[in-house]
Amino acid sequence: MTNLFENISDKNILKLKRILKANSIKYKKNVNILSNVNKDSFIAIVDSGSVELEFNDYDGNKTILENIGEGEIFGSLTTSIYNEEVSCITKEDTQITYIEYDEITNDEIIKTDFYIIFIKNLIKILSDQVSSKNNRIELLTKKTTRDKLLEYFKTQAKIKGNKTFTIPITFTELATYLSVDRSAMTREISYLKEEGFIKTNGRKITLLY
Repeated sequence: MTNLFENISDKNILKLKRILKANSIKYKKNVNILSNVNKDSFIAIVDSGSVELEFNDYDGNKTILENIGEGEIFGSLTTSIYNEEVSCITKEDTQITYIEYDEITNDEIIKTDFYIIFIKNLIKILSDQVSSKNNRIELLTKKTTRDKLLEYFKTQAKIKGNKTFTIPITFTELATYLSVDRSAMTREISYLKEEGFIKTNGRKITLLY
């Protein structure tokens, strides 16, 4: 995973944040950070902790749009955060650094030797996020709970580079992420174990196929 400040010295990172007028804020767990943020044009970097982008419809149904961990970014360029039904909830004590898009084209930063590195990192991250969103769309097009689980497991194994991996979210959150019934998903996992497709130990999964 590419870091936004990868291959930039600590000294130049501090200089970069100053020029970009970066603003870091600490939040407690279960805070909707979008409630007090200018949604028009920003990048948010998760310095520590994690957040969950959620969509809640008028009937109270929740869909997990994205889980964002330490070192990852989100913002108005990559996420439809203008909708009032979208919230961004901290899953633990979390620190976020905000950068306004307009500051990225600031003449002062463009003249620095580390600007190109910063832009390359940003483009790489945005490209990876587009790929991830496309994978999510492909996953949600699967018609059965089994197919969604197998596709999710395959993707996690690819990300970890190992057929044994730990699901990064709870099973309840996974059911919401896959848009399936929690009980039906639990039954399907049991069937996959019985049929020799997977081995489980809590949230630790090993693919056997």
